[in-house]
Amino acid sequence: QVQLVESGGGLVQAGGSLKLSCAGSGFTSSIVDMGWYRQAPGKERALVATMSSNGERITYADSVKGRFTISNKENLAELQIHNLKPDAKAVYHCYGDGVFYFSGPGGAVRWEQHEVWGQGTLVTVAS
Repeated sequence: QVQLVESGGGLVQAGGSLKLSCAGSGFTSSIVDMGWYRQAPGKERALVATMSSNGERITYADSVKGRFTISNKENLAELQIHNLKPDAKAVYHCYGDGVFYFSGPGGAVRWEQHEVWGQGTLVTVAS
């Protein structure tokens, strides 16, 4: 079963830094577009950053440009956050959308297409 699990959230002072991680499991490799969304209390889920499967197309929400950096290597995605602002308080979710590969007996490889979301990690900002 393909799973994404976020970690790294916590309580951070305004102006501080944080690194969120998104670990994938249940598959051998993948070719996926991936990204991060966040959901603040009482608000809808909003895009934070996305990265295409080949890493060539990266987008950021205007509110985080210059302070957030998205990266993805093998089965670990990260979101580096600098200069946290109070409005960054939210649950941060990662997602992967594309093809997942699974190795089987005798070298057999199968693939499946999925859109997978993690459960999220909470970031709280102390002002």
